[in-house]
This record gives sequence, C-alpha cells and structure tokens, in this order.
Amino acid sequence: MELDENETLEDLLIDGLKIIQNKTLYRFTSDSVLLSRFASFKNGDVVADFCSGSGIVGIHFYALHKGVKRVYEFELQKCLHDMALKTVEYNGIGDKIECVNVALQDIPSSFNGFFSLILCNPPYKKLNGGERNPNDHIAVCRHEITVTLEEIVAIASKKLKQGGRFCICQRTERLTDVICAMRLNGIEPVRLKFVTNDGSEKPYLFLVEGKKGVKPQLKVEENLKN
Repeated sequence: MELDENETLEDLLIDGLKIIQNKTLYRFTSDSVLLSRFASFKNGDVVADFCSGSGIVGIHFYALHKGVKRVYEFELQKCLHDMALKTVEYNGIGDKIECVNVALQDIPSSFNGFFSLILCNPPYKKLNGGERNPNDHIAVCRHEITVTLEEIVAIASKKLKQGGRFCICQRTERLTDVICAMRLNGIEPVRLKFVTNDGSEKPYLFLVEGKKGVKPQLKVEENLKN
C-alpha cells in the first residue's frame, strides 16, 4: 500500500502496528493514548470508538487488548474515516476493526444495547467556546459543531448494554458537564483520574469511566503525569 504525499506512518510500539497520519488533517494527541490505556478491558469486549478521527483510540485499545471481539470506529468526516480505513487495511486487522462513516446521531438502531465498552475523545470546546480554527475540518474536531457532549453521552447510553462501560476524556473545566450528563443518562461514574503536565500539580485533563445501570461507587484514582 502506498502512502499519499502528505501521509506518514507512526509506530504504535506494540506488535509492529502502525497508524497513518496526514500533515494536512487533524492529528491525534497524547490524550487519545491516555484514554485507551485508562479504559478497563474485559475479554470479548465489543467496543465502539465515538468521534474516532484517525482511529487512534480504538486501534490502540485493540493493540493493548487482543482479546477484544470487535472494535467499531464511528467517524463523521470522510477524510478521517478513509485514513482510519487505510490504517486498518495496512495492518491487516479488518477482521477485528470496522470503520463506519456516520454521524453519531445516525448510528443505526441495530446497535442499541450492543456495546460492552464505548470510548470517546470528544471535541473539548463548546460551539462558541474560544477561538475557532479557520480550518473547518479541524474546527469540527475541537468544537461541538456537529455533536454536543450531552448528545454523545445520551447516544452512548442508548448503545451500551446494561453494565456496559463508557470512557471519556475532557478538559477539567468541563468535569461537571460530563458527570451531570452521565447521571442524567443512567451512566454512573465509577473511576476518575486527573492528568497533569509533567512538572505541574494542576490537572488539565480528566479521564472518567462510567457503567450503565449500576449504583454510585465512584473511585478517584491517583493523578497521572503526562
């Protein structure tokens, strides 16, 4: 398989797996890797990666946990979907990972109650929250232009089976938004971890895992230095 002019291969440093990135498109950050490492794993998990972009969260989770049954990458922007699909083909993992080019709001009802785990590295900023990138493609990845946090959590709840887990990362200033949205939709936060930059004690990010239909049992874990 030949790479396009602006494409590069980045090594996941696990079993020789690589991911394709494009210099002109949105590139994943370390937050995605932190999320895939944070999420708990159960053998035979059926996983969804919401707002999957280049596919990094779902593919990295699979790389860490070969016992997953299947990973579905849901991405609205076709350019990112196509790049993720190319990565899957390059690595020969199409039997485990399926790329779906669809808005989260349009995920078919056949997926209701289907997933044991949903991962999401969402747009961090509200629609009018801060300066918008002039590149519409990148703006969609950073701002809630096509989907809101509340919609993401509501859709996740609908697609999760009872007892299924939902894992998301977000900036610390939106912690209340995430927790409220989860409880409103029957997902109880059970694990919470804050992330600091190396050399700083002030968290900039949090990782939270919730379970659908369980009693309150939140555990705050030790901070992680990135």
